Amino acid sequence: MGVTQAEFRNAMGSFATGVTVITVDYEGEVHGMTANAFSSVSLDPLLVLVCVDHRARTHTHLHTRKRFGVNVLAENQQVISEYYARPSPTYEHAEREAGARFDRTEHGTPVLHGALAYLECRLHTAQDAGDHTIFIAEVEDVVVREGDPLLYFRAEYRKIATNA
Repeated sequence: MGVTQAEFRNAMGSFATGVTVITVDYEGEVHGMTANAFSSVSLDPLLVLVCVDHRARTHTHLHTRKRFGVNVLAENQQVISEYYARPSPTYEHAEREAGARFDRTEHGTPVLHGALAYLECRLHTAQDAGDHTIFIAEVEDVVVREGDPLLYFRAEYRKIATNA
């Protein structure tokens, strides 16, 4: 008995995740993609992973630059997530269309304003896995801010409910 892609997607949608935007500087421009296939891997050394579809433009940029940022989105950044989830040859309208503004680290990696957390990463290894690549990266810097995360569950954005 086989499992269909639709059944698999439905089952995976039952796993609530946070939402990130992976950012990379490529030829002086900020490129990015929304990703929820992100996880910690190791505390010694500090490693994380992100899974990226082979067809994503960011896939090539991660291989080329070998340095990227992981921006954990705050609950008020859904529009930014939606913007970076769209396939686009450039993201030159990110600020105007989604309110996404960036600073740069000393290595030139884009850091999203208002993100709940930011991790600056240097590529450690990459492993093909089906139609995706698993990028494992060493974390070189982190910034953490107060606030609540943007969540994704059963194909919808969610927020943490507060009990009164």
